[in-house]
Amino acid sequence: MAALLYASRAADCPYDIVLVLSNNPEASGLKLAEAEGVPTFALPHKGIPRAEHDALMEAEVLAAGARYIALAGYMRILSPEFVGRWEGRMLNIHPSLLPKYKGLHTHDRAIEAGDAHGGCTVHLVTAELDDGPVLGQTPVAIIPDDTGDSLAARVLFAEHQLYSRTLAAFVARESSADWLLEKVRALAAALPEVEERESHGSPGWRVGGKYFAYFADQHHGTPQIALLVKTSGQDELAALIEQDADTWFRPAYYGASGWAGLILNRPDVDWDHAADWLRRSWAAVAPRRLAAMMDF
Repeated sequence: MAALLYASRAADCPYDIVLVLSNNPEASGLKLAEAEGVPTFALPHKGIPRAEHDALMEAEVLAAGARYIALAGYMRILSPEFVGRWEGRMLNIHPSLLPKYKGLHTHDRAIEAGDAHGGCTVHLVTAELDDGPVLGQTPVAIIPDDTGDSLAARVLFAEHQLYSRTLAAFVARESSADWLLEKVRALAAALPEVEERESHGSPGWRVGGKYFAYFADQHHGTPQIALLVKTSGQDELAALIEQDADTWFRPAYYGASGWAGLILNRPDVDWDHAADWLRRSWAAVAPRRLAAMMDF
């Protein structure tokens, strides 16, 4: 936690720590956070059902405005309901090179197995313990006469560096044009008979020779990175912008033809919503034989 906190003080760090929580009121991390001016919250779990305790902790997280959770030495197993609500937004670090050595005593197990390296892994949290998608790893050499304690001490250096670096990269990805383009590309490619072709310097996607979507990266000096999709016309375009100007905008040039810009470089993009609009835009230009195949 201390490594994440101090990394967040760098001018170019993309995340801030808004709250430090623990189920142990005596946790040293709480004292450090308080000294550094970070709000804290502690709630012992004894006598409280697991899901209820998680919900009470979560209420504090949400009240603080946090959008991600980074577990750091939080040894209590989380309820599946809580993990599900934070899927894709909760990270943890584990002192082994996953998938090796899930659980405890990881350093002793690596030494006993004769491994050349131990290490650490940052991963997304899933309902299965120490099993989520890997975001980053650092191998740490096992040297002759290593013990579990001596290896753990070196791995800890790697953990402090890896976690803050990986968390920063993960948080920053939602404003990265390359990452956003890959998300759109995967959604578009899932539709039938789609062809990707560049148009006026922008990636675009066609079906039956007609474009149904474009990816716009701050075109014409605008700040938006956006998915451009077809609407039924100016009335629908205007209604979308009026209802949610933080999500939709009228793109230069394309807007005159009824295309709408779905802003992607913003917090908490609903990718199911983006996929729905891609399907709708695809159906607007797809040949009838293809459109009939899709269940809208």
